[in-house]
Amino acid sequence: MTIFALQSLAGGFLDEDLKHFNKEFDDWCVQFDSADDAQLLLDTLDIKAEIKIVEITPLSYPKYFFPSLQGTTYATREYNNKIVCVFEPQMGANFRIAICDIKTKSVRVLATRYKSAYSAESAFANLSFDL
Repeated sequence: MTIFALQSLAGGFLDEDLKHFNKEFDDWCVQFDSADDAQLLLDTLDIKAEIKIVEITPLSYPKYFFPSLQGTTYATREYNNKIVCVFEPQMGANFRIAICDIKTKSVRVLATRYKSAYSAESAFANLSFDL
């Protein structure tokens, strides 16, 4: 599921009042199902030169929907209203697998640590989805 949002060039996402920007993407931010719909609204705004349309894809879900999950995300999969992802908490750290619940916005990081992205992605591909 891909969604589109309006983001200030300085950062932050356009709020539902169409005047203010939220630092983090949340339920109050304006969301669109297509870039065309986003462009239609953007064209009506006086400050359109200061705003860009961003595409939020499953790979970028953790960045926008789960700000508590810090690091670089390498792979994601959506299953049963959860986003399961392989991420590296810090550069050079062991890779981890996290389960992010879309409804509750909670993040659970699995205990196993992987030395390489290949090992983590193999485990990710074979992960049992009895979450």
